[in-house]
Amino acid sequence: MKETINVNIGGQAFTLDKDAYQRLDDYLTDVRSRLNDPTGEVMSDIEGGIADIFSQALSSQVMVVTLQMVEAAIRRMGNPDDFGPAKAEPKGATKVNPSSQLRRSRTDRSIAGVCGGIAAYFKLEPSLVRLVMLLLFLFGGLSLWVYVILWLLIPEEE
Repeated sequence: MKETINVNIGGQAFTLDKDAYQRLDDYLTDVRSRLNDPTGEVMSDIEGGIADIFSQALSSQVMVVTLQMVEAAIRRMGNPDDFGPAKAEPKGATKVNPSSQLRRSRTDRSIAGVCGGIAAYFKLEPSLVRLVMLLLFLFGGLSLWVYVILWLLIPEEE
């Protein structure tokens, strides 16, 4: 069983496998970093092209976009190198790994994304964190108030 994520690509709603979403997100981030596109029009066109490719590949709205479909779309759209050279990082700039900061998850959430965020921060399976949290609720080790406080204190990811 695979986890899926609902996304909007080029104004159309799609359901992607989690690994397919990650690959597509990495691709679009790489392409965006290579373009001089202050208005975002080129990226909108690229997303629209990818949405058209996915729409043609899916026979119904219920189907899920797989990693193979994302790879095929990337082959049709072109490598990030085709969009221009990678822009150099400014001197002294450090890349921050998004999972190195504790944030509430926007994509992996059941209630508020607290467990999904904790799981991403510690690189654990979200279901395991939810199970531990449920056991702590049931056996009095963690109250509902602590969860609500975490909900309020932990910022949501961008």
